[in-house]
Amino acid sequence: MDIAARMKQIAPSMTLAIDAKAKKMKAQGKDVLNFGAGEPDFNPPPAVVEAAVKAVTDGKNHKYTPAAGTLELRAGITEWLARDYRVNYSPTDVVVSCGAKHSLFNTFMALVNPGDEVLVPSPFWVSYPEQIKIAGGVPVFVDCPESEGFKLTAAAIKARLTTKTRVLILNSPSNPTGAVVDRKTMEGIADLVMRNNLWVISDEIYSKLTYGVEHVCFPSISREVAARTILVNGASKTYAMTGWRIGYAAGPAPVMKAMGDFQSHTTSNPTAVAQKAFLAALTTPESELEKMRQTYQKRRDLMVSGLNAIPGVKCPKPDGAFYVFPNVKGLLKPGREDSLKLSEYLLENALLAITPGIAFGSEGYLRFSYATADSTIEQGLQRLTEAVKA
Repeated sequence: MDIAARMKQIAPSMTLAIDAKAKKMKAQGKDVLNFGAGEPDFNPPPAVVEAAVKAVTDGKNHKYTPAAGTLELRAGITEWLARDYRVNYSPTDVVVSCGAKHSLFNTFMALVNPGDEVLVPSPFWVSYPEQIKIAGGVPVFVDCPESEGFKLTAAAIKARLTTKTRVLILNSPSNPTGAVVDRKTMEGIADLVMRNNLWVISDEIYSKLTYGVEHVCFPSISREVAARTILVNGASKTYAMTGWRIGYAAGPAPVMKAMGDFQSHTTSNPTAVAQKAFLAALTTPESELEKMRQTYQKRRDLMVSGLNAIPGVKCPKPDGAFYVFPNVKGLLKPGREDSLKLSEYLLENALLAITPGIAFGSEGYLRFSYATADSTIEQGLQRLTEAVKA
């Protein structure tokens, strides 16, 4: 069929494809253990469900809200950002969208002109390059090697700068590696950004999931840095609200207006009920979130120790998010590293759904999500051990 050229350059999401295949196999009665999708296995805080039910019973679900989200929710987000990130915005500086992925897409459409280069730290989340290409931009990958803890540095960014560079993506904690950029490094990146007049998209969706290290909110470094930054976050990871599809972007009002105008012609407003639910989530006591964070940390340690006990696997301990990104080159023939084939083999023969590193731009690695029960992790490690022996 005569499909538009822009669609032909887009690769489908490998993470969602593997997740869908795993769920299909499970529906067929196969005992698949899914380590593919980054989806918390917790229920949302009780106040979230209560607020959603109340919104429905009060008749709050049948009317359009402003395209950029309700003023009430945008004000609640600014209060949360001031309290937790020490960065100040007004409600007009916020656009609420149908998930952080949607917020990212809106941002690329608002900032990227055809031919603009966007610096993408690699390994990278699978949707960054595809969204950039849809917006007419050119993804330029900045290598963040395992030898440096997969962490982005100012020197690596500087080496990839050209006269066409317009935007830098930051993702700390990172998907897929869990790497967290420290404050000194962030300040060095901020200095480079300001000297080169770049825009920064700071994807901080995993900001509440760090383990013994500080999360640095990039726009909190200075007012000047905040004026060049679009902060993206959402409900999915912190509050276990993946299916509610609520995210947001915060930044300079002119950019936010452009994003709100664009959204008004695509999705219109995010779901009214989900907006009420997210507003309730923002007041969740830190003690509830801390229970989830501690559980993830325990699972991380279990996963890392188990993977490192398998010959041919080397797994660094991540500082954030809920993923591990082990080096599995020891399981592959030299010069024939193929993480996709390994992933397919493990799904078909060990009933393990694991995302190949090539999906994130890094061959010879696998990404495991440990947003699942301890018993699932233990059983998965046992199956992987047996599959490697076989």
